[in-house]
Amino acid sequence: MKEGTVVGNVAKDLGLDKTSLIDRRFRVVSGSKDAFFEVNPDNGALQVRQKIDREELCQGSEIEVTSLSNTVSEDSKPGNVISLISVTDKDSGVNGKIISRINEEVPFELKPSYKENTYSVVTKGFLDREQVSHYEITIIATDCGEPPLSTLKTLSIEISDVNDNRPQFSQNTLQFYLVENNVAGASIFSVSATDKDANDNAVISYNIARENGLTSFLNVNPDNGHISALKSFDFETLKKFQFQVVASDSGTPSLSSNVTVNVFILDQNDNAPVILYPVSSNGSAEGVEEIPRNVNAGHLVTKVRAYDADIGYNGWLLFSLQEVSDHSLFALDRYTGRIRTLRSFTETDEAEHKLLILVKDNGNVSLSATATVLIKVVEPKEAFAASDVKSATKDDEDDNVTFYLMITLGSVSTLFLISIIVLIAMQCSKSTDYTSKYLQEPNYDGTLCHSIQYRSGEKRYMLVGPRMSIGSTIVPGSHANTLMLPDRRHTSGEMFCLGNDYRRV
Repeated sequence: MKEGTVVGNVAKDLGLDKTSLIDRRFRVVSGSKDAFFEVNPDNGALQVRQKIDREELCQGSEIEVTSLSNTVSEDSKPGNVISLISVTDKDSGVNGKIISRINEEVPFELKPSYKENTYSVVTKGFLDREQVSHYEITIIATDCGEPPLSTLKTLSIEISDVNDNRPQFSQNTLQFYLVENNVAGASIFSVSATDKDANDNAVISYNIARENGLTSFLNVNPDNGHISALKSFDFETLKKFQFQVVASDSGTPSLSSNVTVNVFILDQNDNAPVILYPVSSNGSAEGVEEIPRNVNAGHLVTKVRAYDADIGYNGWLLFSLQEVSDHSLFALDRYTGRIRTLRSFTETDEAEHKLLILVKDNGNVSLSATATVLIKVVEPKEAFAASDVKSATKDDEDDNVTFYLMITLGSVSTLFLISIIVLIAMQCSKSTDYTSKYLQEPNYDGTLCHSIQYRSGEKRYMLVGPRMSIGSTIVPGSHANTLMLPDRRHTSGEMFCLGNDYRRV
């Protein structure tokens, strides 16, 4: 109730009329400093002197924390005591009997102690700081009075970290692409790992595994994982490489994990075309070609040969005529570098022509080289003489090839001939007086016939009869089932068997 609230009239209830009498009778009661009510001396009204709190007037139990550990390690086992509390109630009997419990679903519980109304707060499950790092535990104590009165107490618990998590990379394998000709010493890429632990247990340092053998030209910043190359890479000598980065935390003991890094070097157009032909003795790209005056249109004069150490578009070469003495006589294939005649030569055409050829690659910033081809037009006889010299050189080379081919072919033929002779000798070494020894199978049913022909001297014999198994023998000299075949030169008759019957055809 609020202060000043009138709850009754004392003078009226007691039948008193004089104010002085009211003042005398209630002065002691209203003058008490702990009194909740007072009597108005003027009219006898009973009113609230100070605010009345029902919870304070009707308080039942009281919870007192006698011991508390505000911090619990996440590796604590179930049953670990974190706090001791005691509960008291000013009432007695049933009204003073107390029931206490934890109000939330948390990994903690109350365990009664040997002393009445004394409890231990213990862990009832495993803790994981990475899941929940802080708990507010509310303990409620209720007496058994009517109506029951309750009181609450809240405990604040922090879960401390242990180093139970390794640093983790986002992927097991990382891929980076680096353009060649990088600046030595500059950062080229970086790796990063995370750790779910806290404080020092989550502080990560990086290093390159020494067994990779790349520590001589790679360096990693241990604090942030930035990797720098100590040298400039050249695609033409190294196209890719692999190494491992290890991430370690600062816990005790330290935990670590690693990631495999694949680095692919990308090509830059840093190589100009190199002309292989024509090249003169002094190293300049210049050559001389002689062709007969009587060649027709489309005649292949020569081919400019070149290569580029770059790849892809950077190494794709294009040929073009920059200068030519007569545009009507020669054409250059843009992609192959072949030079051909556009028409036949006439008597009025010059005997010597100069072609300046540009060879360039297809890079973003194109690089190029030039070649000069001198073409001399000669009479057919002179051209033939020159071609004979070239042919002689070529013939010498062809003769060498032919010589080796002949040796190879002769060796193969000799081996083949020796093989044939050996086979013939093996056949001739067999005895001409061949006698087969077989014995009729006991279970023969007379439906099959088996025959073997052999020769003895000038006579030819056929052994006929039932089919025999391998390993069967026949007594030498026996004429059972043996036919003498007539010479085919004298008669066309021939014996055959059908079951056990022998017939002549």
